[in-house]
Amino acid sequence: MRILFLGDIVGRPGRDAVVAGLFRLRRELEVDVVLANGENASGGLGITVKAASQLLACGVDVITSGNHVFKHREIQVYFESTDRLLRPANYPPGTPGAGLGVYGLDGKPPFAVLNLLGRTYMNSLDCPFRAADELIGKIPGDVPVRLLDFHAEATSEKKAMAYYLDGRISALCGTHTHVQTSDAQILPHGMAYITDLGMSGPIRSAIGMDPQAVIRRYLTGMPQRFVLSKGPVELQGAVIDIDAQTGKAVQIQGWRHACQE
Repeated sequence: MRILFLGDIVGRPGRDAVVAGLFRLRRELEVDVVLANGENASGGLGITVKAASQLLACGVDVITSGNHVFKHREIQVYFESTDRLLRPANYPPGTPGAGLGVYGLDGKPPFAVLNLLGRTYMNSLDCPFRAADELIGKIPGDVPVRLLDFHAEATSEKKAMAYYLDGRISALCGTHTHVQTSDAQILPHGMAYITDLGMSGPIRSAIGMDPQAVIRRYLTGMPQRFVLSKGPVELQGAVIDIDAQTGKAVQIQGWRHACQE
């Protein structure tokens, strides 16, 4: 089973690139499932109903998210109409949406997607490690393919979670920093891991934003209005091959695709 997992989609540039090219990329890469972190898909912060609908219609099978998912209030109601948009499971009880989905698409082997938020330098939420235990306990035993988006800032927290879950899930892909790491690997008990998938958006930017505004913020210490950067767009993520019978990863490769301007 081959999975393409796209890193944080940033604003209209990233969203348009996914919409324009994903069907072709699915064929070229021969992927069975496409996952994407979409929490920055609308204006670079949050996700609207329109953006989520566009991504699901263009070939994304499941959208994961993170700490900005509720930026646009309308998305709260949207969670009631779809199970293909997830939010981190360790938000408090009563929060709209779910952090776990189990899917069977077009006769392909079933798979589970988990979504968790880190706590180091992030929102103070429930413990993601204990939440991971709870989520895994809810996945049916006949669904061995299990994929986690761990939306976290600290590399140490992502690595700790990786070794905590190795052998219990198929892949852990980190998101949030928008900078792709070069440490894609298979851990000893068969779990694929990458610290961060990177970003699907403008590459001549400071994590998607106009670098000049970010520079002014650092030089002056004063608030600045951040706007999406312009110019070339790149899709970033990872391609993961998983044995659908055992749930163990066969290989993982960091993946980047330059889009035409």
